[in-house]
Amino acid sequence: MSKENLYRTAAYVTAFSVAEKAFGFLYRIILSRTLGSEGVGLYQVALSVFAVLATAAASGIPMTVSRLITKYRARNNQKAQQSVVAAALVAALCFSVPAFCLLFFGHEWFDFLFSDPRCMSILLILLPSLTFNSVYSVIRGVLWGNKQFIPYCVIDLIEELTMIGAGVLLVTTMTDVFDGARRAAVAIVISYLVSFTLSGIYFFAKGGRLNNPKRQLKPLLSSALPITGMRTSNAIVNSAISLLLPARLIAAGFTSSEAMSEIGVAMGMSMPILSIPSTLIGSLALVMVPELAENFFRGEHEKLRDNIERAVKVTVLIACLLIPPLFVLGVDIGELLFSSTRGGEIIRNCCFMLLPMSLGMITNSILNSLGYEKYTCGYFFIGAAATFACVWFLPQFVGVYALMIGMAASSVITMTLNLILIAKKSKEKVRYLKHTFISAASMVPAIVFGCLLRDLFGKLMPALPAAILCGCILVAAEGLFILALGLARPQWVKVLVRK
Repeated sequence: MSKENLYRTAAYVTAFSVAEKAFGFLYRIILSRTLGSEGVGLYQVALSVFAVLATAAASGIPMTVSRLITKYRARNNQKAQQSVVAAALVAALCFSVPAFCLLFFGHEWFDFLFSDPRCMSILLILLPSLTFNSVYSVIRGVLWGNKQFIPYCVIDLIEELTMIGAGVLLVTTMTDVFDGARRAAVAIVISYLVSFTLSGIYFFAKGGRLNNPKRQLKPLLSSALPITGMRTSNAIVNSAISLLLPARLIAAGFTSSEAMSEIGVAMGMSMPILSIPSTLIGSLALVMVPELAENFFRGEHEKLRDNIERAVKVTVLIACLLIPPLFVLGVDIGELLFSSTRGGEIIRNCCFMLLPMSLGMITNSILNSLGYEKYTCGYFFIGAAATFACVWFLPQFVGVYALMIGMAASSVITMTLNLILIAKKSKEKVRYLKHTFISAASMVPAIVFGCLLRDLFGKLMPALPAAILCGCILVAAEGLFILALGLARPQWVKVLVRK
């Protein structure tokens, strides 16, 4: 893919991803205002356990299918590509179907997972979508490996819009917060069924075929299992934290209701805002991973280095552009969107963790695309240990901030180890430190300027227009400052407007 096509594709994918996440974000606002912090807490805890199952079923498959299809396409081996798809379907179904049957028909054996029994009822509603999501993950990998990014993004957007539409219709007629959480779970099932159906139709309509999976099962599992293990462990960690954190908060002096409300604020209100960079970085990774894999398999080491540098530098810019507005306007965001000053304070106080989180995310994708899944899996466990330690020991001192400190510690560890490994394994030296330090330093004047601007507008106009105007001016000023420093070039815009 040429540099111009890379910029164009990344820009289009980013536009789709931003639209999808924006709609999802609005839906979260509706849920938080309709269900309240307790309802969001119930929904979030059940969803975190379902996420473990969905991750274990197929999380390593899309990237592995993408990489293997890229490999065999470079060798013009069509039958091997078809075998990879069949092997991935077998692997996904061999886990998702038994897992559904075990939990759905034997759920009483697993009631101990939840301190609140209402969460199990919500989980049972979610379970049928496990198989739908597993099959779609395979087709997602096929689209990814063949660089068919637009169909991939369109199906994801339709899935999100289906969930939002169904959720709004169902939740607005709820009888209580528990009933609302159950209805929100039904909306997820409907959306997964839609993406499963659309992806299957598209795959076969475009000539997709299956072949004997026997020869590809071993290489597929060898590559997918470390990624699945890491992501499943991540989901398990998140789920375990959702179960452990309330107990640790209660031990620190919170009541059960207060603990669940704190978790609802942190995980259901603050984290969606703090996850904004992951939307942009995820779209960048979506485009870069097949490109990196192709460079690697063809031995194009200079192109590989250039693409790694580009991915790291763009990631740094995204994080450093978003941190100042979140710091300056964090409290306003919490109050205006969620009617929660507490949520806004968490956004403001924790926004700096976005830089290591973002770098950890993109470097994981880079290393996985190059075949270093076992390393990233091991690094994850080191970071997870730090998260658990923080969640266990810190709630009595900092309350729910123990979770955010743990996530930041894990990200710093993962980012550092990933960057060291990239430096060791790259045959061409990857340069990014100067760019990173200058970008990070540029946040200081941006934050000072933003705080002064916010104070000025706060005295002249109501909160909402003041926050919007301040945010727009601050982002524009940051962009101009970064361009003046030579940290970014406007290729994406030029490519998009060029005929």
